[in-house]
Amino acid sequence: MAIHRSHAIRFACAGPLLLAGTNAALAHHAMGGLLPQTFGQGMLSGLAHPVIGMDHFAFVVAVGITAALAGRVWGLTLPFIGGTLAGCLIHLVGVTLPVAELVIAATVLLLGAIIATNRELPALMLGVLFAGAGLFHGWAYGESIFGAEQTPLIAYVVGFTLIQLVVAVLSGFVTRWVIDSDAARRMNVRLVGAAVAGMGLVLFVGHVEGVLFAGIK
Repeated sequence: MAIHRSHAIRFACAGPLLLAGTNAALAHHAMGGLLPQTFGQGMLSGLAHPVIGMDHFAFVVAVGITAALAGRVWGLTLPFIGGTLAGCLIHLVGVTLPVAELVIAATVLLLGAIIATNRELPALMLGVLFAGAGLFHGWAYGESIFGAEQTPLIAYVVGFTLIQLVVAVLSGFVTRWVIDSDAARRMNVRLVGAAVAGMGLVLFVGHVEGVLFAGIK
């Protein structure tokens, strides 16, 4: 029974990240790059964007894990959610955040490294980090809905807010269950952090190469 339970724990922690990786080719757009036209399309696009985007999904999972390790699943998840809402809104009003994709990749790398190295940071510092990172992730969300009518726009915002909240909180609860059931299994959580950091590093290097060699074909 203990062996099966250990496998279940590892799958619960790492499975979502593997799913995110296989869906990276969908390029964050549930509508195939088309602008949502209805409430349903807006909701579907909003629910999908944080899940089919490897960078976003990995970060949301990492937010839940880090918040759980700090003992504040809700208290640290909400600043991130608020940051994504603010980031999306500033995109919609025409504000541009420089090198947003590069910063997003860096946040994935950083948060994964924090988990992997078992660093304990003050809750206030984590809250500021989450809110700031959320600003850039939310700005990227805004790209998919920029120019849409009010109804699909509202649905999109509600959709990505709900799915992020569910994924982060669920990741946090799974993390708490893993640690509370057996302190030795904390290493499983750190391995997930290492996987997140690895994703972030690959994405970061890719974006840096894109910037440095943008003019080379």
